[in-house]
Amino acid sequence: MGKFKAIWQLMRLEHGIMLFIAIVIGSVIAQKTLSGNTNLPLLNVFLTFFTALFLEASTFALNDYYDLEIDRINKRTDRPLIRGDISPKTALYFFYLLFPLGLLCSFFVNMTCFIIALITALISVLYDVKLKKIKLVGNFYIAYIMAIPFIFGGAAVLGNNAFSLGTINPVIYIIALIAFLTGAGREIMKDVMDFEGDKTMGVKSFPRYIGIRGANGIAAVFYICAIALSFLPFFLRDFGLYYQNITYFILVFITDTMLLSTSLQLVMKKKPNMRFHRKYTLVAIFIGLLAFLVGAFIGG
Repeated sequence: MGKFKAIWQLMRLEHGIMLFIAIVIGSVIAQKTLSGNTNLPLLNVFLTFFTALFLEASTFALNDYYDLEIDRINKRTDRPLIRGDISPKTALYFFYLLFPLGLLCSFFVNMTCFIIALITALISVLYDVKLKKIKLVGNFYIAYIMAIPFIFGGAAVLGNNAFSLGTINPVIYIIALIAFLTGAGREIMKDVMDFEGDKTMGVKSFPRYIGIRGANGIAAVFYICAIALSFLPFFLRDFGLYYQNITYFILVFITDTMLLSTSLQLVMKKKPNMRFHRKYTLVAIFIGLLAFLVGAFIGG
């Protein structure tokens, strides 16, 4: 059980599951637009699940391999490499195995999905190896990783000859933007948590440029913008599935309440419990994903 937990923590498999939910949401909306139903091709569901899981798991393993020294400085005992539960060499082996498998799965979905997966995967490796020290770039890369699965899911139902993202329902892009803003907020919070280690290693981040209080304020702004956008699907008819969808509204209201409470803590408290609020916002995001997922099926 201990080894399984360590592998789970290395690969952050909960993130892979959340990415897959985002893919399903994009697929359901696109399928509804194209055919009027929410019946997804079973093979595509299977392939997109393993695309998300393998690519997410492999790049997180590579991330921990390259973050080993800075994680030691930041006393990240939640990381299995720091605790010695998994060796750095084993983390690399996981990357070498799962990375190509994820790309292979995306290839069998369609060419559009393969290109999205390939570009995203290459940027992920570049981030782990080079871009991480420029956290102003890295913050928005992580936010992109949280947003792109919705678009990937929308592309997954376009068919084998599809090669244009222009045919994807614009609603999917709005949902992706909400995910992007929330992801950016969480990453800036992580910068605050890692401030001492980043300072020692010479990593440039929002807190190092504008201070911890300023960085917390920016994170709060991103959350509030995401909250504002999340109400558009309920009130605007153009959002179809989510227009006056009570199930969607109730779940997203819970998410927004959690994000708003975190935003207030970030702005009002001098030293908010960042570790708690990082976990708290992850739960909020998961509920938000359920809002779009359940709302799509009930709205369908």
